[in-house]
Amino acid sequence: MSGDESYELLGFDNVLLPVGDLGQAVGFYERAGFTPGLRLDAAGIALLKVGGETPGIVLRVEEELGHRTPPWPSPRVWLEVPDARRAADALRAAGIALLDEPCPVATGWTVEFADPWGNVLGLTDYSRRPELGRSR
Repeated sequence: MSGDESYELLGFDNVLLPVGDLGQAVGFYERAGFTPGLRLDAAGIALLKVGGETPGIVLRVEEELGHRTPPWPSPRVWLEVPDARRAADALRAAGIALLDEPCPVATGWTVEFADPWGNVLGLTDYSRRPELGRSR
């Protein structure tokens, strides 16, 4: 788009993830360290908070969605954490399987996991490039 037809992307609103069972999904993500916010069972949605930001991850029930392994390649949602290797240890301790061991990336370390419906989330840190990360 150009000229009068263009628009500006201002930032993320929410990331929506399809799940088959809202209660099971909220429980899974709580074990993974996420804080539930708004939950509307009648509408089949729950919001997970992401840091102090207003946007979050919205779990949305899709009635026919069963448990599945993530397709490859599949979209990934990566979230910043202070220490991805420590996050990996916490996920393991909560009984959540990692897709692979934490691996180094240009900015630090990353680890990925999938929920029971095949949604892939990554936790990444900026330990190698702290000037690019969020200030705490």
